[in-house]
Amino acid sequence: MTVADDPRVDQHDLTAAGTDLISDSDTRVDLEPVVSAAARPRKSGLARARELFPRLMFALIHVAAVATVFLVAPTWFDLGLLVGLYLLRGFGITGGFHRYFAHRSYQTSRAFQFFLGWIGTMAVQRGPMWWAGHHRNHHKHSDEEGDPHSPILNSVWYSHVGWILSDDLKDADEAVMKDWKKYPELWWLDKYDWLPGVLTAVFCYAVAGWGGFFWGFLLSTVLLYHATFCVNSVCHLMGRRRFETTDKSRNNWFAAIFTMGEGWHNNHHHYPSAARQGFKWWEFDLSYCILKTLSAVGVVWNLRQPTPRALQAKLIRK
Repeated sequence: MTVADDPRVDQHDLTAAGTDLISDSDTRVDLEPVVSAAARPRKSGLARARELFPRLMFALIHVAAVATVFLVAPTWFDLGLLVGLYLLRGFGITGGFHRYFAHRSYQTSRAFQFFLGWIGTMAVQRGPMWWAGHHRNHHKHSDEEGDPHSPILNSVWYSHVGWILSDDLKDADEAVMKDWKKYPELWWLDKYDWLPGVLTAVFCYAVAGWGGFFWGFLLSTVLLYHATFCVNSVCHLMGRRRFETTDKSRNNWFAAIFTMGEGWHNNHHHYPSAARQGFKWWEFDLSYCILKTLSAVGVVWNLRQPTPRALQAKLIRK
């Protein structure tokens, strides 16, 4: 049996492409020079319309989400859909896109890695290769030139929302995601990243009507957007720093609650390859709790942990 035929993602995957991300300086790559707007060729009306469409939809989904709160009375089932899909898709982002595809902090089967990619893409935050690739660039150039969403270099608005709509970041960075090239199903998911979101919306309408669509899909999608985005913006501006890192990352307990553990951001930038981001017993990390449960039943394995030496290195405060 060849590696490509093996249904389990083998141990070699974790080191084949420089994924031992012990510090943010690992596996740095040069970015392509930014081309000024004046030097770019003029685009046709159709091309411009295609670029404007995602931005228009992004704005409309926010308007609809706000209107939902005031105009659509939810049932308990609608609220259950909201919470359930928030948590399921949230784990797809935190445990899938982030800790698995970007940092490879644990191992799993080929089937379950596709499931992680699917539920993450259900969140309508693009595909796993696009998301993880830009996140790797964030670590390689954190709060420096080349960071796609630094609030230190750019505005808070751009670091929170603007970057995801930028023309400069519309494509996946294949150069930094070459370790995933042998899994064509993941790149297919990236190409058709609209499909899981559309099917999720259809499912919500099918099981609960318009209330399920507006509360279970639209509102939970927008809430999850801003939970995810606040890690990029808030967690580089507000909170406490335990470790001396080369960026301005901070631990923010409030963000950690709504991001299923991602708010322990300074911990994460100190040791990016760890499967857990809450390093103290009181730093609640729901995503890691889920990973530990999945590990106990054999769905995932080899959860990477920060070493005792790393936990004592570059301490600002204990």
